[in-house]
Formats: sequence, C-alpha cells, structure tokens
Amino acid sequence: MKGVADWARGTIGYTFQDARLLDLALTHRSAAALHNERLEFLGDAVLGMVAAELLYARYPAADEGTLSRLRARLVRRETLEEVARSVDMGRHVQLGSGETRSGGHQRGSILANALEAVIGAVFLDGGMTPARELIRRLLSGHLAKLAIDEDLRDPKTRLQEFLQAQGQALPVYSVEQVSGSAHDQLFEVVCRLDAFGLAVRGKGSSRRIAEQQAAEQALREADRYG
Repeated sequence: MKGVADWARGTIGYTFQDARLLDLALTHRSAAALHNERLEFLGDAVLGMVAAELLYARYPAADEGTLSRLRARLVRRETLEEVARSVDMGRHVQLGSGETRSGGHQRGSILANALEAVIGAVFLDGGMTPARELIRRLLSGHLAKLAIDEDLRDPKTRLQEFLQAQGQALPVYSVEQVSGSAHDQLFEVVCRLDAFGLAVRGKGSSRRIAEQQAAEQALREADRYG
C-alpha cells in the first residue's frame, strides 16, 4: 500500500487521505469482488466535464459541434492508454492470476479504465479542485497538440468543400418534417446530392443540428464515390 501511495504522490502528484480509495481504483474486477468499475464510471464523468471546461477556455470561437469533436479526441481511449502508460500505471494495477498471465498489466483497456478510476478516486478523496488539476496535468501535452483542423470542421463545411473539389453542385437541404411541441421540437431534414443520386436524412432539436447530421451522413456516402 505504501508503495502505491508513494507512486500516487510522486508520479501523479496527489496524496490520498484515504488510501483505500486508491487501492480500490487500481483493483481490476479479475482480482476481487470489490473492484474499480464504479470509480471508473465516476472518473469518466469527471474527466469529460473537465475536458469540456479546458476546451471551452482554450477555443473561445469554437462552436458546440467542434468542441464536442475536440473533447472526443482529447479523452479517446488511445489517449487515456498513452497517459496511463506514461505514469507507469500498469505496474500498480491489481489483477487476477488469469489476467496477469495473459499480460493484463500492459493491456490498453485495463490501463485506460484504471486511469479513469484513479480520477474518480481523487474526486471522492479531495473534491473537484484536485481532480481538475490532476486532469490538467495528465492531459496538458495532448491538449497542446490539439488543433481545429480539417477533420474537426463542421460536416456542412466539409461536405461543401468535398463537392467543390469534385466539381459537383452544392447540396440542397430541405426540412421535411417538424414534430413535437413548440419548446421540444424535432426537425427532420433531407440533404440531397444530385450528382450522386443521394437523399440523406438527419434529425435534431434544431434545423442546424439536423442539417449537420444529414451532412455528416451524406459525406460518408458521397466519399464512397469520390
């Protein structure tokens, strides 16, 4: 227990008041009936909120869709695995004998889940402030490398640029149906690409969201022809 506590203090920069939380966060379900999955659930929520907060501050001009895509990239499984490896988390995860024999200490999914569980444990042990600081430290390098590049631009823009590059006519969007009450409407939009003979539908709580959804799907369909 002392070695794990020393690791947490020295490597991830947090001293636990309740060392049992840290021990639980590093216990895989293969090792004990009381394991880290509940802490993983909590840590995932805290991570998502803090990542959103960091991106909101870093990209003041980005719209909701762009921020959502940036957050997905920032907290994707591959990123969490890389961060977990960088703090040598695999050495401290407690596994059952079967998982140990099969190389579970280096399995990416186990490491990423343990990282989320540790974040959840820090949140329970010390509150939001240390959890936020921990996430900021762990993700700082990845946050600095993020860019609002072509892949993160909104689907309508990407679809338009794709069609222009192909020398094709621009898409035509039309609202096919609006349902629900005045304060809870659902828009159904069709995006038509005459050059490809496509008519793709999208739904959303606003016309803009429905159009973006339709454009995303239309881009995937049209790309098969491009």
